[in-house]
Amino acid sequence: DPMGVHTGDSIVIAPSQTLSDKEYQMLRTASINIIRSLGIEGGCNIQFALDPNSMRYFVIEVNPRVSRSSALASKATGYPIARVAAKIAIGLRLDEIPNAVTGKTKACFEPALDYVVVKIPRWPFDKFTTADRAIGTQMKATGEVMAIDRTFEGALLKAVRSLEIGTYGLILRGASQKSDMELEELLRVPNDERLFYIAEALRRGMLVREIYQLTNVDPWFIEKIRGIVKMEERLRQTALDDLNPALLLKAKRMGFCDKYIADLMGVGEEEIRAKRRAWQIQPVYKMVDTCAAEFEASTPYYYSTYERENEAGHTKRKKVVVIGSGPIRIGQGIEFDYCSVHAVWALQECGYEAIIVNNNPETVSTDFDTSDRLYFEPLTVEDVLHVIENESPEGVIVQFGGQT
Repeated sequence: DPMGVHTGDSIVIAPSQTLSDKEYQMLRTASINIIRSLGIEGGCNIQFALDPNSMRYFVIEVNPRVSRSSALASKATGYPIARVAAKIAIGLRLDEIPNAVTGKTKACFEPALDYVVVKIPRWPFDKFTTADRAIGTQMKATGEVMAIDRTFEGALLKAVRSLEIGTYGLILRGASQKSDMELEELLRVPNDERLFYIAEALRRGMLVREIYQLTNVDPWFIEKIRGIVKMEERLRQTALDDLNPALLLKAKRMGFCDKYIADLMGVGEEEIRAKRRAWQIQPVYKMVDTCAAEFEASTPYYYSTYERENEAGHTKRKKVVVIGSGPIRIGQGIEFDYCSVHAVWALQECGYEAIIVNNNPETVSTDFDTSDRLYFEPLTVEDVLHVIENESPEGVIVQFGGQT
């Protein structure tokens, strides 16, 4: 989102997809200079506003503390900012603090990502149905979800279905009934559903340039959403008997879940799942290792993708899966995560390998060292079943997964 929308109400993508190397290095250098000038030792995040048509930028704020942004950065990269900041506070230097993920590098080694992370806020408008849905400088979101995949499209669609708002893709109920004039206004004014209205505008043939002029959302993102819309249309025009392995694999790599595909094709979810199993189109799990596989790592922090090599190998220990509670929302808060973490500790005391499945970057359960294995995945039937099939647990604990 452009300036004027609170960070907590913005969709965030990491690593940055629309900055040139020159822009990135300029802002990185400015950040280091600011921190050194202020004499900050420890965690700090700096927000910039960058003019995309020039090299001009403005410093919006400097937060010399751990924050929502630092928590998200820690989960996105696997770099434990709060832990490192605490060790700096007692006098250690970065080159004296080991990287807990690799066990070989030091904390002065900048994390590198070979995947894409998408964070989407979770708003409470499903409870406050008559509230003003416009978003601005006052944060309205109660929580957030995070998703990881090899591609932007895959991470975006994972994040959307992680929200648990009744949609599994970019099709929003009621959006197709909006008039063109209403749609333009919904694009012009930032709101919690603008992502879905961008997709609807593309379905109606609106040009990328026109949407950019209305929203100020970078054309790169709009082009990627257009790719998803094109895949929607292709699936919509494909009969079940005409579906082939290449098309299904392409859709899965773009983040389309079985239910999304089934709804577009007008068939049952089980029919898509059966086709996928027959063609052996199954996800594998990749490791978040902070170093883009440059060094060997043994972190038990995984995300799914449709590739070949599975980095989440089987272990011989008895194991139990604990289902997390997803994003914080009205009526479902941090108390469920507290219970999930204590369930993990109790299972470990009983000799079980404890596995967490969750998608909330603000929680303790998604710290990579809380459980024996962490799967950062949407809490849908399909995504959870894939984890269970990969792990073959003794059982699954669902009672701490919230009320939804």
